[in-house]
Amino acid sequence: MTAAVTPDAGAADAPVEAAQAMTRRHILQAMSGLMAGMFVAILASTVVSNALPRIIADLNGSQSSYTWVVTAELLAMTATVPIWGKLSDLYDKKLLIQLSLSMFVVGSLVAGFSQSVGLLIVSRVVQGIGAGGLTALAQVVMAAIIPPRELGRYSGVFGAVFAVGTVAGPLIGGVLVDTSWLGWRWCFFIGVPFALLAIVLLQLTLKLPTARRDVKIDYVGAVLIMSGVSALLLWVTLAGNRFDWLSWQTAVLVITGVVLLVAAVVVESRVPEPIIPLDIFRNRTVTLATVASLLVGVAMFGGTVFLSQYFQISLGKTPTVAGLMSLPMILGLMISTTVAGQIISARGKWKGFLIAGGIIMTAGMGLLATIGADSSFGLLSVYMVVLGVGVGMLMQNLVLAAQNDVPASELGSATSVLSFFRSLGGAIGTSALGAVLGHRVTSELEKSFGGAAGGGATHGIPDLSTLPAPARQVVEHAYGVATAEVFLVGAPFAFLALIAVLFIKEKPLKTTSGMERLAEENAAATKASATATH
Repeated sequence: MTAAVTPDAGAADAPVEAAQAMTRRHILQAMSGLMAGMFVAILASTVVSNALPRIIADLNGSQSSYTWVVTAELLAMTATVPIWGKLSDLYDKKLLIQLSLSMFVVGSLVAGFSQSVGLLIVSRVVQGIGAGGLTALAQVVMAAIIPPRELGRYSGVFGAVFAVGTVAGPLIGGVLVDTSWLGWRWCFFIGVPFALLAIVLLQLTLKLPTARRDVKIDYVGAVLIMSGVSALLLWVTLAGNRFDWLSWQTAVLVITGVVLLVAAVVVESRVPEPIIPLDIFRNRTVTLATVASLLVGVAMFGGTVFLSQYFQISLGKTPTVAGLMSLPMILGLMISTTVAGQIISARGKWKGFLIAGGIIMTAGMGLLATIGADSSFGLLSVYMVVLGVGVGMLMQNLVLAAQNDVPASELGSATSVLSFFRSLGGAIGTSALGAVLGHRVTSELEKSFGGAAGGGATHGIPDLSTLPAPARQVVEHAYGVATAEVFLVGAPFAFLALIAVLFIKEKPLKTTSGMERLAEENAAATKASATATH
């Protein structure tokens, strides 16, 4: 039997009063803490990318260690997003987001002081759990305090923070490593002040009422979901690198992951408080938005993650310059998210932006499929702006569409499901498209150097400074062609995302916040319970 809502007398009205008290100034103040937290979560995933070679060398780690430092944080973050989302439907959202920030601080400090690769990997798991909470809860809290009709006015800020964190992270990491008096340990320490600032700001500015509920956590479902997702993520992360896509390791991980997830579905369908309520997938909007989010993750993360490598190897730029060269994509994403949000809030129409975003993102992927080692930065900038504009229109508005179409009591679950599948798509895309890139690089090098040289080329990223000019040109060309093929393979996923959003039915945006809607639902539930009793 589903857990009943048992508010105090007058509690049903409390959320409404609190929501009315959240003026624009109060919302912006609360958002300052959320933005700091979101920036921290994204920074944790991206800041170490340019620093990892130095980190692993200093800690005497292996290539396997290199992979696990990245994978550990990704696994923990992706697998725990749905759990954090469900907890936000049951417990104090403010306390949960502060808890996730605290976990991030602990993980960051341990990582920064690590003297061994093993301890570093453990710390990255803690960081990932905290980052998973931040990823899920920031958008949940926004939906709780801001009506969907007004959400567009503020979503552009989050889109900008997401873009800046994604692209600036590698740049910051490169600068820290190259600065002798700082070093790689500051890649972990740098997020701590932002996290502490976010905790303080949230404590001072965020006021969220909590209705007391008699709940029972589905621990079995949580373990099954985390284990099943982790098995599949391990497969897509390590396949093509540590072992072949068609191998016994693949069979073991895929079968294990599928069996665990099937068991999770059985458990989730029977418990009163499932981690992922399966009923939400009966909602057409949520289902299609989830599919689109998965495909956006594959196309966007799977494609753009290789741009920095392309800038450094194919165009011969330094890590710092490579980070700066990604700014046009940030600009496109920021402008489109902000402008689309303002127009949606003013007119209340949102589906047109989803369709336009799908078309423009597909076009951007197609344009980037034409790049090469001789592409000019001006042309690349135009292509990146196009891709950024498309992603900006899609990413946040998919969340808006889903949040607008579910009961307030399921806002956390619906939001976290979309974040989860977008991250899952990113992990799948990064691994699968990375395998495409590696295969094409090997093929191109074999044409020029012969089988032996080409076959060993993908075991490590070449150091262009040690290569003679003719060999350097061959490598630059190979990575240019391979990166273009990555976008060519990713473009159909962007097109499929467009197909998915075409079938989403546009519904008027609600004019009440999540807190107000929850108060109404609680009042209705209390009235129904009283009627049934009499």
